[in-house]
Amino acid sequence: MAAQKGRDLLVKIDNGTGFTTVAGLRSKRLSFNAETVDVTDADSSGRWRELLAGAGVQRAAVSGTGLFKDAASDFLVRAAFFDATTPNWQLAIPDFGVIAGRFQVTALIYTGQYDGELQFEITLDSAGALTFTAV
Repeated sequence: MAAQKGRDLLVKIDNGTGFTTVAGLRSKRLSFNAETVDVTDADSSGRWRELLAGAGVQRAAVSGTGLFKDAASDFLVRAAFFDATTPNWQLAIPDFGVIAGRFQVTALIYTGQYDGELQFEITLDSAGALTFTAV
């Protein structure tokens, strides 16, 4: 796969009739994590740790920083946070695919300096099973 433009990684929220791109995000990060379940015991070969396959909790987290530029996506993000809902989101990864599922907005931070623009930071945590659709 050739190098990709970071701006092509899109974070989208369900608007009720489709998906709206969260406008103004300058940086984005998607991470997948899985907890492990250690089943090592006295009989484990060579005292090496053993893990129970498929037993740990999987999760995904999305974070981003940017500028609010679009009233529609601004409203949807704020409403998802203040209403503590878990709307559907899509994460479009160029030349790779789309990750989709429910996420909760777990952090919404506004920052601004007196001589600069108002910025926001958003953090999403998965709230159920995710799907992957390849490009």
